[in-house]
Amino acid sequence: MDINALYKQFEGLRIAVVGDVMMDAYLIGKVTRISPEAPVPIVNLVKEDDRLGGAANVAMNLQAMGAVPIMCSVIGNDKDGKTMLSLFEDAGVATDGLVRSSDRITTVKTRVLGNNQQLVRIDSEQTDLITAEEEDLLIEAFQSLLNSGVDAVIFEDYNKGVLTPRVIRTLIDICQNKGIPTTVDPKRDHFFDYKGVTLFKPNLKELMEGLDVSIDFAKNPASLHAAVEMLEQRLGNQISFITL
Repeated sequence: MDINALYKQFEGLRIAVVGDVMMDAYLIGKVTRISPEAPVPIVNLVKEDDRLGGAANVAMNLQAMGAVPIMCSVIGNDKDGKTMLSLFEDAGVATDGLVRSSDRITTVKTRVLGNNQQLVRIDSEQTDLITAEEEDLLIEAFQSLLNSGVDAVIFEDYNKGVLTPRVIRTLIDICQNKGIPTTVDPKRDHFFDYKGVTLFKPNLKELMEGLDVSIDFAKNPASLHAAVEMLEQRLGNQISFITL
């Protein structure tokens, strides 16, 4: 199948992306000298750039393929959250499933670049699980989305606290009752909370860590097949998609 035919299959599909959204911020400049205060470079700021990241990047990729992504997550009711909403609006990505919380900060990963080289990264994030009240608001927003029509759901887990065991189980149950396909890009913390999903997509490292097994596909291809069989027995998923 050529790429255009593949993209055509995505045209118009409404796909909800549920998970941890974040913003990738870049401070870009030039370095011409070392600071007299400490042995660190002085960056003369030339440009600032904010981009959608994490689960939001998945939504952008879906949009590029012709689908209609709808973002579902919990972000802070803060300045960075406002900037993120503006980025979604500029990109034309629906935010009907976004919940803004006054008790939570928006995840931002700031990279400082000097002379085209990354010098430091500063992470501003809150990784504890969202509260029961925030879970209720997210589940309610998700239910409303499905009532308006959704063709598939993607769970994009970065271990930042949005995808709690209760949220995962409730949303999967809702999708199963409505016959909506579910796909998962997991992290280890909630590896086996995604029982009964349609497609489960860990990478090889996550698969080994989740199952606590060793896999050497190059020397022993059967080790991968055995691990996938073990995974599907425990998870009950229909399709396993293992990446490197």
